Order: sequence, then C-alpha cells, then structure tokens
Amino acid sequence: MSKANETVKVDKELDMSNAGRSIWLVKVPKYMAKKWEKAPGNIELGKLKIARQVGHKTQMSLSLSDALINLDPLEKIPRHHRLEPSVVAKQTLGVFSHSVPTVATEPEAEQQVVGRIFQKLECRPYADDCYMKMKLESIRRASQPTRQTKSLEKIVNNFKPISDHKHNIEDKQRKKTEGKKCCSDKNAVQDVLFKAFEKHQYYNIKDLVTITRQPITYLKEILREMCDYNMKNPHKNMWELKKEYRHYK
Repeated sequence: MSKANETVKVDKELDMSNAGRSIWLVKVPKYMAKKWEKAPGNIELGKLKIARQVGHKTQMSLSLSDALINLDPLEKIPRHHRLEPSVVAKQTLGVFSHSVPTVATEPEAEQQVVGRIFQKLECRPYADDCYMKMKLESIRRASQPTRQTKSLEKIVNNFKPISDHKHNIEDKQRKKTEGKKCCSDKNAVQDVLFKAFEKHQYYNIKDLVTITRQPITYLKEILREMCDYNMKNPHKNMWELKKEYRHYK
C-alpha cells in the first residue's frame, strides 16, 4: 500500500474550558419544534419569564413571539406555556459541540464540552381555547381511516381480472381426460403399440398416451418392457422398440 492511500489519524484534545457551565435541557412539543425549524435566524422566538417569591416555588413560563406565531397564520398553536422542572440526580449529562468544515481545505474544528446539564424542564401548554381546538383537530385527523372506499363511475381498463388462467384450464382438462382412462389389458396395449411402431420408429410419451388412451404411469411400465428410451440426440426423449422387437432395417 502506498503512503498516499494511508489514512492518518490524529488524536485531538477535547476542550473542557466550559465543562463547569450549567445548562438546561428543555423538552418542547412537536408543534413548537416544527415552528422553530421553519423560523429564520433573525426573528425573536419567544420570551422566558422566571418569577421568584419567598416561600413559594419558582414559576417559569415561555411565551412565543408574534413573529413566530404568524409564520403560518392558518396553523394556530398555543402562545403561552409553563416550564415544569425536574432535578437531574444520580447521573451526569453533558452537551458536546463539533462543527463540520464547509470547505475541504478548512481545518477540522476542535471538539468541546459546551456545558453540563443540571436541570431538566418540560414545556407544556396551558389548556386554553387554542390548545383545545388544536387537540380536537389532531384527534379528527388521527380518526380518519388511511384507506377509503370510492365508487367508480367508469370502468377501469388497466386491470381486468381473469377467472382462470390458461395453464390451470389445460391442467384441469388433462386430469379430467386421464381420469376417464382405465387400464386396458396389457396384451391389448402392446398390440396397439406394435401397430404404432409399424408406422414410425420413434415416439414421444405424449403421442403414445394419445394413441393408447392409457394412464401415463401404466403406459410407462409397459414401455420399459418392450422399448428403449433414448437419452441422446438426435432422438432424445423418444421411445423406440427394443432390438428383439424391431422388424425394420
């Protein structure tokens, strides 16, 4: 292997300068996350309010901005939300950052620890009229069946069902014909075969079944006694009388 094709691995240090920074981990509803994904980077997403009172639990709320709400006027979402905290205990959670170079020649950015999560919060909307209407619409869409029956006014010509296929019909006809056949006397079948071989030297099994009108299994038993089965060309898969029964040159 040439040196040009070798992959050079370089160990890089992890930037731990911000490891002591405290960060919140907030779980937001799907409709809010979708709004944030659509939002451009130059608008205000919302305002966070923290109310502290002596002797009372800290109250936190998030209000979405008008610019975010009006991104899609037809899609109404709740504006006001409450943040319910939960303490992170018996585990250590961290946030890592790693930027990907936009140009191939640009050096790869270093990995760094952005901070340590010390508190989890869940963002929940207040049960106002807007939220209730949104939930009703969500339930209505979920209750709609994925498949619906439609009545056709015109005949669809791209597919016409077949009651039975050709090979099935031929197979049934063959079984019906063979079922009617009964095993004749062995000597009588041999006489019919000798007369047939007086006309032609070689026969395939299909023609012999037609001539003798005997079941194919029974007919093969008789043929093995008085005929040879050719395995090679030019008369491959054909039956011929054994030498002791041949009268032709």
